[in-house]
Amino acid sequence: MGFIEETLAAVQLPRIVGVRQHFYNGTVEDVPAAVREAVEALPSYRAIRPGQSIAVTAGSRGIDALACITRTVCDLVKARGAHPFIVPAMGSHGGATAEGQRALLAAKGITEETMGVPIRATMEVDEIARADDGRPIFLDRYAHAADGIILINRVKAHTSFKGRYESGLMKMMAIGLGKQHGAETYHRTGYGVMPGVIADVGRKVTEQANILFGVATVENGYSHLAKIYGVEGREIPLREPAILEEANRYLARSFYTELDALIVERIGKEISGTGLDPNVTGRFATTFYHNDIHINKIGILSLTEASHGNATGVGFGDAITHRLRDAVDPAMTYPNVLTSTVTNIAAIPISFATDKQVVQAMVKCSNAVREADVRLSIIRSTKDLGFIYVSENMADEARQKGMEVVGTPFDIPFDADGRLALPYGD
Repeated sequence: MGFIEETLAAVQLPRIVGVRQHFYNGTVEDVPAAVREAVEALPSYRAIRPGQSIAVTAGSRGIDALACITRTVCDLVKARGAHPFIVPAMGSHGGATAEGQRALLAAKGITEETMGVPIRATMEVDEIARADDGRPIFLDRYAHAADGIILINRVKAHTSFKGRYESGLMKMMAIGLGKQHGAETYHRTGYGVMPGVIADVGRKVTEQANILFGVATVENGYSHLAKIYGVEGREIPLREPAILEEANRYLARSFYTELDALIVERIGKEISGTGLDPNVTGRFATTFYHNDIHINKIGILSLTEASHGNATGVGFGDAITHRLRDAVDPAMTYPNVLTSTVTNIAAIPISFATDKQVVQAMVKCSNAVREADVRLSIIRSTKDLGFIYVSENMADEARQKGMEVVGTPFDIPFDADGRLALPYGD
């Protein structure tokens, strides 16, 4: 037994207990009907004429019911006698290639076969205006050539900046439809000024491009579709802030704000733009924003298949497994961070052979006076917080904060290969 194995084997792990957290759980039951209701009431939809070419955006995020929403919007455009097509609107994601972006859409169930419309993927852009600071404003070439553009995106808190507009329709116009050229241009001055950039660029796109309308979605605390809004193109800058406020009210967080060690079973681009959500962990990619959450050590165990090797966010961890380290694809990860200019979140932490060793290392390095007293939590991902695990010394705190403690404390289970073997009760 080597030094690492011997040192970690001596670590005393705390017992854990399940906690069911309670968040807002309103849900859209009939997604196509809700989309039709939101869209058919819009004057800009009723103004679509037969024969027109309409670009419908599709992003890279793991948005609930995205394929169903996109198909319904395309069908509605067809019902007006127009010709819809889908454009990837995801900045530099997919390795900053048209083929990579098309593959990301396919992984979300968005293909020409499932949508019944063409997908026109390109990294080519047209300059359509200038920002207040003189920077060019770019727009996807296929979208620019269309008779109209329809935006589809979820509105939610951003992972690196705060403002009137964060993740949503305004950001999709600036970053998503700007492709790699636009994303790189707008990120060049850093996240400190990003709220103003998004506001300026998004507003100018609504003025210079034929943005017909947007379909904005809001998810509940369990990452399920809660609301669908249809917003006229010129009204997006006015209406999106209120939609963001609503989304923030539903944002799921764990009940604790202080933690010695957090174990995250999986990270991924469909979970968060930064792999794991800083709004949940308190670890932000820049110094321009912070919240009240402090976690001393974070261990990360795996990368989702849907990330296609894009391990943006791995640098938020203090330790990872070898299998996560080996899953990192620089060709998919580096374009993302080189475009955003935030390179630290792609840095590779120290790695260990097994899940168990990662947990042991994080407990050992947590600076708790006694390892058995460590405040530890284990979560499936920062998007799945309905059922989590905490060390038994946190059970009373969970109850006091209105959470449901499930069962009795037990030893952290690992299989014969040292793989974490926890069920989730949601």
